[in-house]
Amino acid sequence: MISVNNLSIHFTGSDLFSNVSFLINNRDRIGLVGKNGSGKTTLLNIIAGKLVPQQGEVIIPTGTRTGYLEQEMDTGSRVSIFQEALTAFSETRKLEKKIQKLTGEISRRTDYESDEYHQLIQKLTEANDLYHLIGGQSMEGETEKVLLGLGFKRTDFERPVSEFSSGWQMRLELAKILLQKPEVILLDEPTNHLDIESIQWLEEFLKGYYGAVILVSHDRAFLDNVTERTIEISFGKVYDYKASYSGYVQMREERLERQVATYNNQQKQIRQIEKFIERFRYKNTKARQVQSKIKMLDKIDKVEFDEIDESGIHFSFPSAPRSGKVVVEGINLSKKYDDFLVLQDLNFAIIKGDRVAFVGRNGEGKSTLSKILAGELDYSGTLKLGHNLQTGYYAQDQANYLNPNKTVFETIDDIATGDIRRQIRTILGSFLFSGDTIDKKVKVLSGGEKSRLSLAKLLLTPSNLLILDEPTNHLDMQSKDVLKNALLSFDGSLIVVSHDRDFLEGLTNKVFEFRDLKIKEYLGDIYDFMEAKKMNTLQELEKNREKQTFEANQISGNKLGYERKKQLEKVIRKLNTQITRSEEKIRELEAEIARHNGLLSSPNESLDFDELSKNYEKFKKMLELEMNNWSDLQEEKENLKNEF
Repeated sequence: MISVNNLSIHFTGSDLFSNVSFLINNRDRIGLVGKNGSGKTTLLNIIAGKLVPQQGEVIIPTGTRTGYLEQEMDTGSRVSIFQEALTAFSETRKLEKKIQKLTGEISRRTDYESDEYHQLIQKLTEANDLYHLIGGQSMEGETEKVLLGLGFKRTDFERPVSEFSSGWQMRLELAKILLQKPEVILLDEPTNHLDIESIQWLEEFLKGYYGAVILVSHDRAFLDNVTERTIEISFGKVYDYKASYSGYVQMREERLERQVATYNNQQKQIRQIEKFIERFRYKNTKARQVQSKIKMLDKIDKVEFDEIDESGIHFSFPSAPRSGKVVVEGINLSKKYDDFLVLQDLNFAIIKGDRVAFVGRNGEGKSTLSKILAGELDYSGTLKLGHNLQTGYYAQDQANYLNPNKTVFETIDDIATGDIRRQIRTILGSFLFSGDTIDKKVKVLSGGEKSRLSLAKLLLTPSNLLILDEPTNHLDMQSKDVLKNALLSFDGSLIVVSHDRDFLEGLTNKVFEFRDLKIKEYLGDIYDFMEAKKMNTLQELEKNREKQTFEANQISGNKLGYERKKQLEKVIRKLNTQITRSEEKIRELEAEIARHNGLLSSPNESLDFDELSKNYEKFKKMLELEMNNWSDLQEEKENLKNEF
């Protein structure tokens, strides 16, 4: 159990937290909710030990490990995906090296009867027992399972981490935390870089996790599926609800209604008392009653109802400049990165007024096509841009487009021109930047604040085509609703990449499904698309894709790719050699045991029976270790053979 006691944090003239206290129990599933800037990430940093509160403490039992996935991080790793993931098993790898060292020492020694030799045997036995207890023999299998669950392909395992985008590197960091199996998992917006299939896998993993889970998310469905307790942060206070997000919303409304009703009843009572006092204050016959009422009024414990944070972004996009009928047209458009083909021979057209949703698994090319249309990437084929096309682009990694060393005000002032410059403070105020906050450096902003600042930049240049790639990442739920309403009122053309069904519903009139290097067009919004695909949820889109892949594998005889098959065959050949050597060693040890057994049964009194007994026990222990080694090699071989 972790105890958070009387935490207080003071930032920029106000209290972020004020005497906050709560407990985290062993199997809790807690959702931290609150508006952007309310202190959710700060609270996670304090629990993770990355930030020291100005007052109060977090008491964590000795030996309790925490795994913390931050919103933004840079691994800087130069090894492969698989090798980087295996760093999660640092203690297991140390134990593995210890076993190898002990085994080497034992094989070189000949003083079989010495105490030192038996101590080495004992240490090796204990190390092997611990190794098997913590699952060391299955760490590679666990690593593969988690990486596949989070969307990596087997062909990705040997690719360097540096080849992957920041989103995929965040997935890798998440994989390492899940593999470490800490007692407490802290997740800050874990779904921002996941597709629906991976979100579903993560939900199932976290629901069955043995430890406590505390997460910050603005994904309603994810919170409902994982959490059983909700802690709301508002105006420096925390409110603890024993319910998932939907239950919290209902309970919060009921609590506020009760508070208001109690407050109104008390105010009515106070008014009646004050009216009595005022009426009879100067009548001697009522003096005793008046004094009694005054004392009663002084003793009343005044009811207060909690403030509701009504602050929120509010804006609308400027009117779209006139454009041609055809906004953009692609003819045999393709894109590859070196030898890696992402999109092939796409043919499509976006007409004036179209509002298109890009959907599909991560890695299918949604962001790539968005960048091509925004002029950020080259391509092969033909791309025709319509008359007077003016594009506004919001990238998935939009924070990387901001200069971290500039202030909020400077970021907007640098690109504002003409009369708009006089409105900078008004625009920033609409996005909740006011007072001292406009002088904050971009590098100290939260993920939500960076998203709001990036949206503010979109307002400075009128556009007739908006391209938004995962615009709801880092936005709180109220801000997501405001953005959706602004987009519904936008009179230009729209392309939006998102996995958020609630956000997409009613927002678009076309859907481009990305799959197998191609796109397929559907008319209607996201739910029309799902009905056309005869499915109830976007998860089924992922399942259908998985089913098609499985059927394709069946048709091809379940063959693996040539390179992967070659790699597996090489490993299996190596294992066969190790198994043969192990079997030879087992036969030799069995022969020695049989020989010593015969000698111990001999009536020859000249034999040193004490030494024979020590050697006999030594060979039995060595045989047991070798049998375990042979069994592990066989199991590893069978697991690899099952991949064919």
